[in-house]
Amino acid sequence: MDLGLKGKVAIVTGSGRGIGRRIAMTLAADGAHVTINDFYLDRAETVAKEIRDAGGKAMAVKADVTQSDQVEQMLGQVASEWGTVHILVNNAGVPAGLLETDPMSLFRTFMDGNRSDWDKLINLDFVGVLNCCKAVLPYMAKQKYGKIVSIISDAGRVGEPNLAIYSGVKAGVVGFSKALAKEVARYEINVNCVAASATTGTYLSELTGTEAPRNDAERERLDKALKVYPLGRSKKRLGTPTDMANAVAFFVSDASEWVTGQVLSINGGYCMVD
Repeated sequence: MDLGLKGKVAIVTGSGRGIGRRIAMTLAADGAHVTINDFYLDRAETVAKEIRDAGGKAMAVKADVTQSDQVEQMLGQVASEWGTVHILVNNAGVPAGLLETDPMSLFRTFMDGNRSDWDKLINLDFVGVLNCCKAVLPYMAKQKYGKIVSIISDAGRVGEPNLAIYSGVKAGVVGFSKALAKEVARYEINVNCVAASATTGTYLSELTGTEAPRNDAERERLDKALKVYPLGRSKKRLGTPTDMANAVAFFVSDASEWVTGQVLSINGGYCMVD
């Protein structure tokens, strides 16, 4: 199916690895010109090279999306290279360096957490989304075309224990996206969210053993996880970055022109709620 992405200019934040990398590569494979954004330039350059080596078009840009001036500079680079931006995928979701230094801080109870943890998640997962949307909207409004997709989590839809701040932040992105969708529809801009659940193929899944269990405890943890995913029980797997990328590709394609303000959960049947 032709998604109509040929020549479209896309920015995918946090796309130096994991889900973001797969989203960027999927859009590029369909002909989009993709900006690989990451806090770490070497990661972004590696993915951009992969895309170019496969015959696609990509550029790497280092920018901390929590800093509005860096986001504006990124948009300037994109506009200088490709003239405008048609697609924004807000994917950056884990504060820089956290997985390498203190990954389990993501899973502390609210009572055991601290303000520093809050600020990191709020600044990246909410303020970062605001910064990027604010920067791309003038381009999209002027051309009367735009697709904005924010990657959230089912934790933001139903709440998850030990993820209170993360759940709240992702719920905030949903509320913001729905309101923004109503504001910018006059400019033919679509705003939607894709919700992830447990996903393999990420650095976090490698650290926690859900990628490939290394011992009996990790195997038991994975088996318990599969039991709450109806499709997981039959397919013997959790979600993958490709599952997420396919959903994003739909939302940024011409096939979704009558879809806005929506949340699509890519979760194998977990937490089926309105």
